[in-house]
Amino acid sequence: MLNSLNNDMQRWSSYYPFIANLIVLIIAFVVIAFILSVIKREINLKIPDSTTRYKMRKAITLIAYMIFAIIGISTFKENIGNFAVALGVIGGGIAFALQEVIISVAGWLAITFSSFYKVGDRIKIGAITGDVIDIGILRTTLMECGDWVKSDLYNGRIVRVANSFIFKDPVYNYSGEFPFLWDEIILPIRYGSSVETTRQTLLKIADEIVGEFTESVQTSWKNLYKIYAIEEAQVEPMVTIVATDNWIEFTLRYVVSFKKRRSTKDRLFTRFLEEVAKSNGKLQMASQTSEIVSVAPLSVHLKSES
Repeated sequence: MLNSLNNDMQRWSSYYPFIANLIVLIIAFVVIAFILSVIKREINLKIPDSTTRYKMRKAITLIAYMIFAIIGISTFKENIGNFAVALGVIGGGIAFALQEVIISVAGWLAITFSSFYKVGDRIKIGAITGDVIDIGILRTTLMECGDWVKSDLYNGRIVRVANSFIFKDPVYNYSGEFPFLWDEIILPIRYGSSVETTRQTLLKIADEIVGEFTESVQTSWKNLYKIYAIEEAQVEPMVTIVATDNWIEFTLRYVVSFKKRRSTKDRLFTRFLEEVAKSNGKLQMASQTSEIVSVAPLSVHLKSES
């Protein structure tokens, strides 16, 4: 009886260091979480720029995770061997049950240490297009564009996508190494209008509105040309024409910032319509016309019953 009691006391006394270490770890977690919340609140109050604020919050959170991990390892360093054996036994089951989580973590590492995208980029994943507003360990958060809203405007929906998608679906980045897009407007011009006047007018308007991007576009394209096997491209505005059955179709092609497509197209159309109004008939917009062919006359004769 006495021996059994001694054995029980020894067994329970062997648990005391583990319980004490666990209490220390819980206290460390509470203290770190409290300090982290205070620092984040101060960052929100004192840093007005959203990008800088986001990066600082992420950096502080990562440092807090690292400090907690170091405390945990140093606290349970005597039991690490036992933990390794236990994890080895149940590792297969954990890997199978949490395979999506593990792939998402691997996706987060790939996103963090590669050039897939970063916060602030506009990307398309499958059928979802939006601006990246947060990159978590498991999910990427997007402010969605499009869908029932035309063009590239926000529709107000926040979409969270698992990071594992980068290994399964293509990722379209609108603002990666080359943060510009080629866009174009098509203008139907009536036959009889001056082709050369129309062309020069479009080029003048394009230079006025999108000329500010030309120098930065050329620099970005040259940097891209050094990295990838791509050919030289014309980044200056260009006008081409096609003769159709009803009108001459002018296409103005230009490069614009990925966030200014809609507003730039609005300015281009507005300026061209102003030029049409003051051109005294040299520039005339065309519209769809239909010709009604006359019907052959009909002769109706009524036959009397008598």
